Amino acid sequence: MNQDANQGGQSKLIIEGGATAPTASAPQGPLIIQSDENNFVRDVIEASNNVPVIVDFWAPEAASSEALGAALEKIVTRAGGLLRLVKINANENRGLAQQLRIQSIPTVYAFKDGKPVDAFQGALPESQLQAFIDKLIGDAKSPIDAAMDAGNQALAAGDGGAAEDIFMQILSHDETVIAALGGLVRAQVLSGNLEGARETVSALDDKTKLNTDVAGAIAVLELAEESSAAAVGNDEMNTLVAKVQSNPKDMDTGLELALAYYANNNTEAAINQLLEMISKNKKWNEAAARKQLIKIFDALGGTNPLTIEGRQKLSIILFS
Repeated sequence: MNQDANQGGQSKLIIEGGATAPTASAPQGPLIIQSDENNFVRDVIEASNNVPVIVDFWAPEAASSEALGAALEKIVTRAGGLLRLVKINANENRGLAQQLRIQSIPTVYAFKDGKPVDAFQGALPESQLQAFIDKLIGDAKSPIDAAMDAGNQALAAGDGGAAEDIFMQILSHDETVIAALGGLVRAQVLSGNLEGARETVSALDDKTKLNTDVAGAIAVLELAEESSAAAVGNDEMNTLVAKVQSNPKDMDTGLELALAYYANNNTEAAINQLLEMISKNKKWNEAAARKQLIKIFDALGGTNPLTIEGRQKLSIILFS
């Protein structure tokens, strides 16, 4: 069988300032090839001395082979040169299959430094395939992973414009990188482009909107839209605080105060105000305070200290 490529050679992802995202040494030639037992030493054993090689033993009659092969191709292509994929038809290479003691199809082997280092049989969900690949390549970063890091760093630095450019480049390179969609929405909000962020969200399907990265970004957008109307000056803030203190059961004013806190970048005070409201009346206005609190947690992310502490306090309130 000829060594024809299923995919072209590796491409590079250019990020802000024209820099190329750093990667490990990329293999020469195409990332995905068909091979056979006559070329196994060259295509797998020798090639794995340069980069890890995934070997997909497939057969046309195996129903799961096609789906697994497509998922592997997607992940290997996205890795941008950190490894390569060799596809071998087990029916046409029975001697090799017997030598490697392959008992079911599909079977996937991972080779590194000239020897097999890992394997699995049958189809796996994409998340487990990605974990299999991540274990193989270690700390090396693909161009997309490096660009995602750069985009997130730009977000953390408050540079929404640079972050938006990076996430747009990632999506133009691979529109299936869901985390980049979340990053794009966050960047547009950070730049004050709420209309653009809303258009980005509106174009997404319902399943994508449920993704953790995207859901968090949508929460950021919704809070920003609310904040544009809730921001107040010091005098008005003091008035709201006084109203709530004089009448703690005034839930409408309490929610207005929480929104004002958040709009004025006092997130901790907003969380505490909402927790106080929930402790007084969990079911008020169809649990509006709890829903607003969860929205803030989603926007902050699950690892934020305010989220962790706030969720602990919320659990105590709800189950007390």
